Amino acid sequence: MKSKLIMSGLAALGVMAGTSGAYADDAARDAMAERLAPVGQLCLQGQDCGSAAAPAASASSGDEIDGAGIYNRICMACHETGAAGAPVRGDEAAWAERTEQGFATLLEHSINGIGAMPARGGNPNLSDAEVEASTAYLLEPVMDVPELGAGDEQASAEAVEESASDDVAAADDSAADEAVSEDVAAADADAATDEEAVASEDASNGGNGLDGEALYGSLGCVACHANGVAGSPLIGDVDDWAPRLERGVDALYQSVFDGMGAMPPRGASSGSDEEIIAVVDYMVSEVQ
Repeated sequence: MKSKLIMSGLAALGVMAGTSGAYADDAARDAMAERLAPVGQLCLQGQDCGSAAAPAASASSGDEIDGAGIYNRICMACHETGAAGAPVRGDEAAWAERTEQGFATLLEHSINGIGAMPARGGNPNLSDAEVEASTAYLLEPVMDVPELGAGDEQASAEAVEESASDDVAAADDSAADEAVSEDVAAADADAATDEEAVASEDASNGGNGLDGEALYGSLGCVACHANGVAGSPLIGDVDDWAPRLERGVDALYQSVFDGMGAMPPRGASSGSDEEIIAVVDYMVSEVQ
């Protein structure tokens, strides 16, 4: 009897251990999948994109925009370090005169740029709503910010967009039969072009498959390197990059990892080593 109980207990422990291992493996796979997931996908207005939302619809989906996340990716490189005279987040003295202008004026500065700060913090892909959310997060410690969003205006704009899309769709249907053969021929040509573009892109990204150009914007590097902020070398400026390229690309990687001059380590971004390498490879490819 005792031996049966012991054997049953051991069997139960084996099942529990196997289940725990399976859960751990699942968690590891989920974490890796989330880490490797693409930043997004292109979805044009009027297209059936499945789970991907078109740009016009995303602002009205009801989901709260992550202002803190946008700030950490784009804005913190300057507003946490004071680079190029940027007021540091939470520094009431630095913000005193600025907050007197009101939130609307400060938001306008964020959208259109002011001084050394480029429009939309150097990332032209940010929507007005995203800029508003990140600006609100930046200003929360030093002033009262208004409720975000303009729901009625957005809904009206979407209604106009939807009506226009319906008109275009109706016109497209009438000409669809004539365009089929042309589309097939164009698809073959596009496939060959896409293969060449992928090969070229992989070469410019150092072969790691990451989109260095997109990461250059999303990690916030564009905020300084598009304008020469704090002496940073301008992207595409051969003269600026010549002495740096002489040191070799490995030295450039290390400079970004460790920080150099006014640039904080990793450009104050949360990018992985592979993502930073892809950005450096992209910037180097623009001057070679």
